[in-house]
Amino acid sequence: MVRSPFRSNGEPWDPSHRFVTSWLLRPAVLAFLRGLFGIYILVTLIVVIIYDCRNLDLGGCAAAGDTFSYFTVLTYWGLAFYFIVAAIHTATYARTGSALLDRFPRFLQQAHGLFYSTITVYPFIVTAVYWGKLYAGPWFPLRFDAWRNVSQHAMNSGFALFEIVFARTAPQPWVHVAGLIVLLALYLGLAYITRATKGFYVYSFLDPAQKGGSGMIAAYVFGIAVGCLVVFAIVQGLIWVRRWATETKGGMTGKFARADRLAVDIEMVRPNKS
Repeated sequence: MVRSPFRSNGEPWDPSHRFVTSWLLRPAVLAFLRGLFGIYILVTLIVVIIYDCRNLDLGGCAAAGDTFSYFTVLTYWGLAFYFIVAAIHTATYARTGSALLDRFPRFLQQAHGLFYSTITVYPFIVTAVYWGKLYAGPWFPLRFDAWRNVSQHAMNSGFALFEIVFARTAPQPWVHVAGLIVLLALYLGLAYITRATKGFYVYSFLDPAQKGGSGMIAAYVFGIAVGCLVVFAIVQGLIWVRRWATETKGGMTGKFARADRLAVDIEMVRPNKS
């Protein structure tokens, strides 16, 4: 039996539909943009796979398969699926006044909240690590490589920033930090499984043969974990500032679907409860 989407005290999980509305954009527009971003990211990933498969000099499809061991690629897939799923939820809300997400079991609703946290935190870590640690220049001689890297290592943070700025989401529970760290730990395990099964390190700083050995690896891993916490805190702050500026000061409580009246009533009576 599907569990009720309502809390034990009778309140819905997301009473004013913050995950599917914007303070500026109408739900239909928000759904369109989310879908557009999701399609762009998905097409980028597919085009890159096809390109790598055809490039036999660099390993062909075997090399393309190896990319699934990279945190950059996995988080980019995460962005694709998030925007496509979020677009579907937002479109159903725009059409009926009730998002598909509202009818999900509670654990899936909570998973969607954690999903939101991953796509608003991990992209910034990817961008910072790539341009700050891994990229050494010169600029890419091939336009395709430039487009691929800008899409995956720069535009990814732009997509994350869009969700932080334009969605009506509230600051997420701090317990999400634990989930983010656990996912990073699981990825670390994947990286060393890749080393054991395919014979290469996805990132050079995970190689114990590098200068500093295991101690340096521990420092990098700890640094990324701390960075994750810092980025999450910054994102929380940005969301708080956005709500303060748009809702408390600007009076822009949100653009709701015509069929939805519950969200408007709750927002007017209890603006800080969701």
